[in-house]
Amino acid sequence: MDEIEWWEFDTEAEMAEQVAGDIGFVIESAVEAHGSARVAVPGSDAPEELYKALLASKSIDWSRVTLIPTDDRLVPLDDELSNYRKLHGYFGDKGAHIISLVDESALGDRREAARLANERLSMLAWPLDLVCLGMGPDGHIASIYPGPDLDNAVAGPRERRAVGVRPDPMPADAAVDRVTLTGASLSSARAMMIVISGAEKRKALEQAIKEGPLSAKPVGRILADIDTGIDIFWSA
Repeated sequence: MDEIEWWEFDTEAEMAEQVAGDIGFVIESAVEAHGSARVAVPGSDAPEELYKALLASKSIDWSRVTLIPTDDRLVPLDDELSNYRKLHGYFGDKGAHIISLVDESALGDRREAARLANERLSMLAWPLDLVCLGMGPDGHIASIYPGPDLDNAVAGPRERRAVGVRPDPMPADAAVDRVTLTGASLSSARAMMIVISGAEKRKALEQAIKEGPLSAKPVGRILADIDTGIDIFWSA
């Protein structure tokens, strides 16, 4: 890990404005450098204010942007739990190219779902220009949770882009398997930002960073594998 920079805000709205501005800058820089931008963004953990602030930007040419959810639930694409549905609802009519991690032919098989996601993601140029992540109080990011699937998600072949996971324990509000970008896909991005709120999450993140590659928290394992700087945005 090269460098971590913390940015602190009084409200989530103020934080969202700053994060949106920084995402816009990365997108514009990537478009200028190689004609397009590839960005992974959170679905369920993303504050509504962030997406609204991004949509308010007049400088982003969304037709040159590919958006990928960092993870998604194995549900139909029109299901209210679908992160693809959420992204498409916000950015679909802006001309952004939105890639789904979920193939509806494999909703009952997370391993087959991951295989199909890898096929789709292999058509992209890697690394991603930016990964924007939320984080749970237990230190999970994307759908990489503590538990039996952690090592497979963070220590598998580096060329593998996605992996199927089963949260343990299963969240009561979304009791379904997931497909998530792997730790290697996330950590290889040219830029990374983490967006969190509240004292509990800040404490968990600080502990995971201190523990580094030996951390039981997924965020600690993944951040320890990053060679670039990381921006952490936190609101009280």
